Amino acid sequence: MQKKIKLSEKIAYGFGDAASSMYWKIFSMYLLFFYTDVFGLAAATVGTMFLVTKIWDSLFDPFVGVFSDRIQSRWGKFRPFLLWMAVPFAVIGMLTFYTPDVDTKSKLVYAYVTYSAMMMAYSLVNVPYASLLGVMSSDGKERTTLATFRMVFAFAGSLVALWAIEPLVILFGGSLTSPTGWFYTLIVFGVVATLLFWGCFAGTRERVKQIKEEKSSLKQDISDLLSNKAWLVLVGAGVATILFNTIRDGAAIYYFKYVVTVPEEKYLSFFKNIGMSLTGLYLVIGQAANIIGVIIATPIANKIGKKRTFLSAMFLAAVFSAAFYLLPSTGIMFIMIFQFIISICAGCVFPLLWSMYADSADFSEWKEGRRATGLLFSASSMSQKLGWAVGGAVTGWLLAYYGFEANVVQTAFTKTGIQLMLSFLPAAGAIISMLFMFLYPLSEEKLKVISSELDERRATKESN
Repeated sequence: MQKKIKLSEKIAYGFGDAASSMYWKIFSMYLLFFYTDVFGLAAATVGTMFLVTKIWDSLFDPFVGVFSDRIQSRWGKFRPFLLWMAVPFAVIGMLTFYTPDVDTKSKLVYAYVTYSAMMMAYSLVNVPYASLLGVMSSDGKERTTLATFRMVFAFAGSLVALWAIEPLVILFGGSLTSPTGWFYTLIVFGVVATLLFWGCFAGTRERVKQIKEEKSSLKQDISDLLSNKAWLVLVGAGVATILFNTIRDGAAIYYFKYVVTVPEEKYLSFFKNIGMSLTGLYLVIGQAANIIGVIIATPIANKIGKKRTFLSAMFLAAVFSAAFYLLPSTGIMFIMIFQFIISICAGCVFPLLWSMYADSADFSEWKEGRRATGLLFSASSMSQKLGWAVGGAVTGWLLAYYGFEANVVQTAFTKTGIQLMLSFLPAAGAIISMLFMFLYPLSEEKLKVISSELDERRATKESN
């Protein structure tokens, strides 16, 4: 019987995603804005760069997974990456937000190189970190709890990033379009992320061992993966969920800069004093609501199941996202309320997804007799990065299609396009994720049988 994991280890596990999510949220919320309004690149050019670099980066993820599956060290298979890659991760992140004094063509080359390197560093940390969930415990409910801790810390890290980033950029550079301000701000986040990764490494342990010790071939691992129906369904649902979030997140800063016309002083007498804009308030409310969603996901899933909880959350997210289009640009209170509700729904699904990925690894081992945790989680990460890539590219392309030009008054057509990017388009992503999840085959009852049989096999192996 798997022992309960101590609270201190659950917190340490959460540190890892707090670090990753600070960067993830900065990239998803601000990198497009940085490249268009600070770095000086065209929106369509950036959209294409996001897609090209992400395709390569996504293909890189399985190599990391296969490599980590074959690591043998006194620290385990996955934890060593948190120790080795923390500093490179932070340094490359700083360089991504550095603006060299060169011509536009050279800037584009620099952006391609640094952004590609950043995404590879992200893979070398985050794929092993995600895989760690599958080997810390074999208990399904314990995994959901670990995933909940992970996502609470992830959204907490995102909240801190969104709360602090604009004030820090202004502190270091004087305005949100200051290249110096962005570079020094990322130095601060880099130091914090490094310490959090090291804390995760020091405070966690790997416990679940593969039943069969013989090494399987890469061909066998990939064949097992592609025949895993549960994993394939989760990939589709995960990609659609990422599209839902990426388009909303990427358009938010443009919405408040170019669509909302209400004077910020009317609503931000307190927040203005600490350097927070309406955009910052909107994003922070979203992250706080995400945390609430993560917290309530576990008790709801324990009562009605992970699949039903996911479907319910995405249905509500789709409804309220579509209704967001009807909100007037002057209705700040309603905008914030809808953001709060939608973000609670979005927060619910992520701990469920990662817990279900771990369940699908058990399903594969139960069915095929082989376990490739790193490959499964890396392929899951790959699929989500593809969703992020497509979402980021589509965001840039849509801005270009609707005639967006940086730092000028936008046309009515452009403003309508930005509104659609916060409403009907993400709603479509939520509906697609629901369609995939209807096909998910692993019920709570079946997972109990799988877990029990795998525990028996491990006990038999240990006694021999």
